[in-house]
Amino acid sequence: MKLDRKEILKALETITVAGEGKNMVESGAIANVLTFGDEVVIELVLHVPALHIRKRAEDDIKKTILEKVSPDAKIKINVKIEAPEKSEVTNKSIPGIKNIIAVASGKGGVGKSTVTANLAVTLAKMGFSVGILDADIYGPSMPIMFDVESAKPLSVEVDGKSKMKPIESYNVKILSIGFFTPPSQAIIWRGPMAGKALNQMIFDAEWGELDFLLVDLPPGTGDIHLSIMQALPITGAVIVSTPQAVALSDTRKGVSMFLSEAINIPVLGIIENMAYFTPEELPNNKYYLFGKEGAKNLAEDLQVPFLGEVPIVQSIREAGDFGRPAAMQTGSIIETIFVEITKNVVREVVNRNENLPASEAIKITNMAGCSSPKK
Repeated sequence: MKLDRKEILKALETITVAGEGKNMVESGAIANVLTFGDEVVIELVLHVPALHIRKRAEDDIKKTILEKVSPDAKIKINVKIEAPEKSEVTNKSIPGIKNIIAVASGKGGVGKSTVTANLAVTLAKMGFSVGILDADIYGPSMPIMFDVESAKPLSVEVDGKSKMKPIESYNVKILSIGFFTPPSQAIIWRGPMAGKALNQMIFDAEWGELDFLLVDLPPGTGDIHLSIMQALPITGAVIVSTPQAVALSDTRKGVSMFLSEAINIPVLGIIENMAYFTPEELPNNKYYLFGKEGAKNLAEDLQVPFLGEVPIVQSIREAGDFGRPAAMQTGSIIETIFVEITKNVVREVVNRNENLPASEAIKITNMAGCSSPKK
C-alpha cells in the first residue's frame, strides 16, 4: 500500500489546532507531509508551547489519517514550537496609577514578599493609596499575608467592560494568582500562560486611583520579570537581600539586570532583611547571624541608595502567618523601622521623578540585549 500525499493533506484540512480559526493546512501548522509507502511523516509547527495543545494536535492528526486515509498507515509526527517573540503581557499604561514599584530579590527566601506587604501597609497608614500585584506566579503569598486566602475578586462593569475588582485588606488593594487557584494546587505553567494570567491581573482589573502599585516579583531574573517590564512603565525597583555572601552575589545580578542598557530601570535602593537578631531578654545586644551590613556595603559598592535594615524578629514571621503585617502594630519597633524605610523609598521615588524622564515599558523581547550596568 502506498499513501497519497494529496489525500492526506485533504484529510488534514478538516481539523484545526486548538485556539486557531483556520484548518491545519491553511494556517501553516502542517509544514510538510512526506510519504514512504505505508509510512507518513508529518512536520507540525505550533505557536503555543502548552503540552495539552500539542497532545491534542497529534491525536487529531493520527485519528484523521487513520479514519479518512488508511487504517494501516504508520504515522510519525515531528513537532516544532515557534512561539511568538513578543511578550504575552500587553504593553500599555494603566490610567490612574502614578508610580509602579517593582520589589525584587536575587534569590528566594530573603523575605521579599514580607517586605512588600509591610511597605504597602506603611504607605497606606501614611495616607497613600496603595495596591499590590502579586506577580510571584509560582509562589503567591499575599493572600496569606493579608488574611484573604478565601477571597475571590468580584466582577465590576467599567465603561461597558467587565473588570476584576481587587481584594482590599488594611486599605491595600491586592490581586494575586493565589485568589484563583486552590492553596494546595501547584501552578505548572510555561511562560506564555503565566504571561496571560499577569496580563489579566494588570489590565483587566479596576485598580482605580493609586499613588503606588507595588509589584511583588518572583525571585531571580527570569521570564516573568521581563514580561512585567515589557508590559508596565516601572518607576523604579527596590531590591531585598539578606547580608550573607550567597544572597549578595544574586542581589548584585538583580541590580545589574535593572541597570543594564537594555532594561534601564532606576534602582531606588536596597533593603537588608534579617540584618541581625536581638533576643527579648538581651534588648541591647545584636547578633549578626548572616554577616554584618553586607547589603549596605553592596549598595555603596554599586552606588545605589541603602534604604534600611530589618532585624530578625519573631513577630514579623508570626504577623505574616496570621495575615496581619507586623508594621500594623502601632508603637512597635517594627512599625518604627518600616516607617523609616518607607520614608526612604518615597524620598527616592520623588528624587527619581524630579530628575529622570517618565518611565516607559522596555521594548526588547529577550535578555540577549542586556549588558553591564551604567554608572
